[in-house]
Amino acid sequence: MNDEACELCRYGAALAAQGLARAGSGNISVRLADGRILISPSGEGLGSLRPDAVSVLDPDGRHLDGPAPSKEAPLHLAIYVSRPLAGAVVHLHTPYATAWSMVAGHDPSDCLPALTPYSIMRLGRVALLPFAVPGSSVLGDWVRAHATHHSAFLLANHGPVVSAKTLKDAVFAAEELEETARLALLLKALPHRALGAADIDAIEATFGDRYR
Repeated sequence: MNDEACELCRYGAALAAQGLARAGSGNISVRLADGRILISPSGEGLGSLRPDAVSVLDPDGRHLDGPAPSKEAPLHLAIYVSRPLAGAVVHLHTPYATAWSMVAGHDPSDCLPALTPYSIMRLGRVALLPFAVPGSSVLGDWVRAHATHHSAFLLANHGPVVSAKTLKDAVFAAEELEETARLALLLKALPHRALGAADIDAIEATFGDRYR
């Protein structure tokens, strides 16, 4: 477990160093081989996590050890239940992704434009969920309803949440979502070329869900 706790802290620090987890925001977790979950604790910034001070939950979300878990633990648990191959979850409050979640007119089942092959490879189709109070159980309910078909979500007026088989890929997916949202906002008022259906099909056929 110590190796996974160190990895959690290392990637938390990397996200914070990029300015993707400001003001103590965001939470990350990793699922161990025995089903237990390591998650960043409540009130702790991702840049200051310590391996000996992460929260440990059982597969049902009961607190086993360490400080109190992030209030968003139910959101993480909902993804782990719905996506048996998910090994890690990253939830951030990044500015461009959060801003994009506030733009009107999105398709809730596919809210992020397909601008680069990497967003397709790492995110697939991103679902937009309605606003709910952070930490509320309804967020977990909504995720459970959609997570079998989506590894990445935008929580309206709140921020992105992504999962992947490994913590490295979950972090890369969160970074990719933020970058794609930035591109979408930059291009919104400009003529531009998004990827077409044939492009997306070719990317999916080549890479599938390898990185999700």
